[in-house]
Amino acid sequence: MIAICGLAYPLAGTGLSQMLFRHQANGSITANGSTLIGQTWPGPKWFQGRPDGTVVTTGPEGVVISGTNQPGPRSKALETSVGRVAAKLKAEGIISTADLVTTSGSLVDPDISPAGAYAQVNAVATANRLPSSQVNKLVSAHVHSRQFGFLGAPYVNVLELNVALSHLG
Repeated sequence: MIAICGLAYPLAGTGLSQMLFRHQANGSITANGSTLIGQTWPGPKWFQGRPDGTVVTTGPEGVVISGTNQPGPRSKALETSVGRVAAKLKAEGIISTADLVTTSGSLVDPDISPAGAYAQVNAVATANRLPSSQVNKLVSAHVHSRQFGFLGAPYVNVLELNVALSHLG
């Protein structure tokens, strides 16, 4: 049983995933990071993703991700956090949407709603000295539809969108 469950099965699973889904099995890594993990982008030049909910501390090894911060719906910490992020976005000329001011369940979601991306078009276009129509078309081209036409909701991967944006200028 140890040989089957502890060696043969994991090796078969790893081998199949490497053969059939190499990019995904290796973490969906691109030259700019993983498309599966949200990143912080200095705005307003770049599209912003969801706020990161991990707690970052500094230790002898440098920056360490030390845990999570998931306040409840009635939490003052959540209210303060949402207010702070909404004020920052407003200062950049972005109208807040729910996904731009709250963390996701995983705390590192790389995707935002199309509404969240479209809310940032004017600010990003102005900061990059691009026509709003060109940035709007860029967002439209990066909206992923529902899986199989009915599962989930449409979304925009912020890393992919920002990489495409970097090629415009």
